[in-house]
Amino acid sequence: MPACPSIARAITALFLAFTLFIPGKLWAQEAPAAVPAVPVPPASALPENILHLDLSTGGRVTIQLYPEVAPAHVERIKTLARQGFYNGIVFHRVIDGFMAQTGDPTGTGQGGSQLPDLKAEFNKMPHLRGTVSMARANDPDSANSQFFICFQPRFSLDNKYTVFGRVMSGMQFVDAIERGEPPATPSTILQASIAADNVPPKLPATPQIMVDPLPGS
Repeated sequence: MPACPSIARAITALFLAFTLFIPGKLWAQEAPAAVPAVPVPPASALPENILHLDLSTGGRVTIQLYPEVAPAHVERIKTLARQGFYNGIVFHRVIDGFMAQTGDPTGTGQGGSQLPDLKAEFNKMPHLRGTVSMARANDPDSANSQFFICFQPRFSLDNKYTVFGRVMSGMQFVDAIERGEPPATPSTILQASIAADNVPPKLPATPQIMVDPLPGS
């Protein structure tokens, strides 16, 4: 016998009312929880792009390299550092209140590596205290191995020389570099290395203390 229309309507109403109180997760599968994004540090912050210079002035200078703005220059510096090219090279041109220049194995300012010169990568990074920038001749595309570290800001160099890094720590050892063009007793890069290679610091030898002989000895 067919159900009465009123009974059918009552059953439908009860069903709809029941479904209003059932959590939606019983009717549909929950969306998977989103995996939180892991922040990716800029390339310049990675150990692969941190340069260490152990100086004869007493300690390690740590330099953050900027591959984002000067990739070819950063790669050149890293290549030469890993070859040991900079080990033992002097700061041959050091101007008080301006900068300290190094990277020439001849110590004259005229030398460089056997690698080809680089195309300029002038960028918007300013020449501030601690800025590390590539030295060059008159030709904008003549940078090779020589670079300089600024003692003070020198904005007149902006967009004329390729900035490829900046000192993160150890600026006191840069400040202690012997002045002169050339210096009478030039300061030296004892060792250059890349942080990712975990090379231990090379510190200057402790000066020997002369002791006067005892009377009558």
